[in-house]
Amino acid sequence: MTALFEHSPWVEARADALPATGHRHADLMAVVHAASADEQLALIRAHPELAGKAAIDRTLTAASAAEQASAGLDRLSEAEFARFHALNAAYRERFDFPFIICVRLTDKAGILAAMEQRLRNDRETEIVTAIAQIGEIVRLRLEDQA
Repeated sequence: MTALFEHSPWVEARADALPATGHRHADLMAVVHAASADEQLALIRAHPELAGKAAIDRTLTAASAAEQASAGLDRLSEAEFARFHALNAAYRERFDFPFIICVRLTDKAGILAAMEQRLRNDRETEIVTAIAQIGEIVRLRLEDQA
């Protein structure tokens, strides 16, 4: 079974310890939203950079590898790879966590455009956006399990 949250089993464990509402995604995201700011940042930081080092050295989780491949991130030209690398670095420098987007809902061009646009946001907006994107990733992973 695919882990729903990247290297963050605590989310599912906490949700499992609470009464279920019958809406697994909502139960999981309630745990994320109730988590401390430090825990939310740890959850965000548990995600790999898009087309980053983990993709090259093959240390991505199976789910992340498949998701990045679905957006063509495993087939980048040298110029595309350089652009992703530069944007990843700029994003991490600005926000101190990796850029997160539900890659299954977009493509390379959409991801690059979102990276450029979101670099203009403030940190709080990006934390909220990253959590929302994690929610979309988890929703699709739950659908895959159904």
